[in-house]
Amino acid sequence: MKIILPKARAYIFDMDGTLTDNMHYHHLAWMKFIDEKQLGIDAETFERDYHKGTLIEVMARFFPHLTTEEELRKVGNEKEALYRNTYGHLLEPLKGLHPFLNALKTKNIPLGLATMGDQNNLEMTLKQLKITSYFHSTTGGDQVEKGKPHPEIFLTAANKLGVAPQDCLAFEDTASGIKAAQAAGMQVVGIATQFSKEKLLELGCTVSIKHYDKIIFHE
Repeated sequence: MKIILPKARAYIFDMDGTLTDNMHYHHLAWMKFIDEKQLGIDAETFERDYHKGTLIEVMARFFPHLTTEEELRKVGNEKEALYRNTYGHLLEPLKGLHPFLNALKTKNIPLGLATMGDQNNLEMTLKQLKITSYFHSTTGGDQVEKGKPHPEIFLTAANKLGVAPQDCLAFEDTASGIKAAQAAGMQVVGIATQFSKEKLLELGCTVSIKHYDKIIFHE
């Protein structure tokens, strides 16, 4: 079945779970980090009460005795390094991603990245997937103050591309990411790595896809 994408002047991609199906690796890294720090938090409690917002916000919930951003970022960097060093070499692009990005390059459509991952994760992921050269600009979670579902990261990414947010098409896989892109005024393509295609449509995505094969561009 062919998928027709809405017309847009620029495309902005989330990274984790959108360009690569890697969220389970992040979850494993979080659980390993929690165990090593002896925090005594189970997976359900972590997802419900801790895993939201920026890395700094998550670390502040873990370590309320740390009072400066520098201290929180330092311990946050430990978790991200654990993720990269343990699972980074396992990342693979979603099916059809390279041909899709090549098609966008041929059409001269500017591409942005809007991920809550930090700069080190961002660079590692794009390099591992061999897609660094496709993106005109990137925005990581360390460049914004408010995490998804706040629209700041998508607004920042659109501004870097010089395209009005309402003229950008966002690609997302999570509820908070979809809300963030919608709040920025963007239509959203849902990537079904976390949710079913049907659930993504319920969450407000214009279209939903499993991977990047069989896409038709709106002329």
